[in-house]
Amino acid sequence: METNQAVKVHRALGEHTRYKIIQILTKESNLCPADLESRLESIALSTLSHHLKQLSDCGLLHSQKKGTYIYYSLNEETVKKFAPYLIE
Repeated sequence: METNQAVKVHRALGEHTRYKIIQILTKESNLCPADLESRLESIALSTLSHHLKQLSDCGLLHSQKKGTYIYYSLNEETVKKFAPYLIE
């Protein structure tokens, strides 16, 4: 089971935009997609949503719904376990 999650985590991080999202969320937490979109270079909100879903599905992100917005933050437990180099 852990091997499957490790593969999912590293596959998700293998994509440039998703890696940049994780880098942003290591510095700031509780960001909504609009906040992330403004920090990334020319990415459509629909594409960003796809990337956020991939990162959430593999366990790298926590999401919290507040009203109509979803806020994302890093799941530090998963990051420490499978990709500790991201937070060093």
